Amino acid sequence: MKKIIAAITALLALGAQAQEYPTRPITMIVPFPPGGVADIVGRPLAASMEKTLGQPIVVVNRPGAGGAVGMTAAAKADPDGYTVLMALSSISIFPVSDPLQGRAAPYQISDFVPIALVTADPTVLVVSASSPYKTVADFVAYAKANPGKINYSSSGIFGTLHVAMEMFAGSAGIKLFHVPYQGGGPAVRALLSGEVQALASGPAAAVGQIQAGKMRALAGWGAKRLDLMPELPTFKELGYKDVEFYIWSGVVAPAATPAAAQHKLRAAVRAAVADPQFAGAMAKVRTPLNYLDAPEFQTFWHEDAKRLSAAVHKIGKAAGK
Repeated sequence: MKKIIAAITALLALGAQAQEYPTRPITMIVPFPPGGVADIVGRPLAASMEKTLGQPIVVVNRPGAGGAVGMTAAAKADPDGYTVLMALSSISIFPVSDPLQGRAAPYQISDFVPIALVTADPTVLVVSASSPYKTVADFVAYAKANPGKINYSSSGIFGTLHVAMEMFAGSAGIKLFHVPYQGGGPAVRALLSGEVQALASGPAAAVGQIQAGKMRALAGWGAKRLDLMPELPTFKELGYKDVEFYIWSGVVAPAATPAAAQHKLRAAVRAAVADPQFAGAMAKVRTPLNYLDAPEFQTFWHEDAKRLSAAVHKIGKAAGK
């Protein structure tokens, strides 16, 4: 009888804890510096999620190694519901790219559980507005005549922006010089300052500079044209049939996060994407929402990870790795 009473007491205690969650602030790790897609989406999303959860969500930028530092920190965090990650599609790259470079994978995709997809946009090829490249044809012609002379910035080696650009370079048969930075924000600033000549950027991180006349967009990596830039051709339209890439953002948590906490986090994201405050913030940076709840996000993520794995292996093979 005592054992039965103890078991019932334990179950009631667990139920009470689940009902109480969250009882303290939650940390949202953004694995890139301020100014990139993860930060642009993550901060207003956290502010809206707080309204449902009733606790602050503290956004912590943990940049480094193309996002791998912050992602690894999230994977190794206590799975108690008090740490989430604002992930980009590059989360699927490092478990593949690090072994190709002779290193142990810092984490596996299975170390995470999906909460919700928030946005999914194709990257766009941008150059300085003062650049001589008016079209992709101009860009490719110069690159073929001057191998390795066009340099481009990215969010880090084998990061999202690196993989997108090398996917294009491989299809075009050109050699570019890669200059990695600590995130999308610094990569954009490098282009604006003249340190580099090109960048594969998420539309949200570049649209303001394009509208201000400081950058020029040449093409997009999507299967169809962006509603944001209907005049911008896709690489597929230009004959690069195998060049398709999306930079998505979504909330994930450590895999062993309690089901009750996952449920509340999912509800908070669902409410946030319907919140006029968050929708307004995304509209301001011209970023369309592509919300998917956890089950649909899991399917989307699985398919995207397969595409990225194939691209990373192709890059590694070309580099002799």
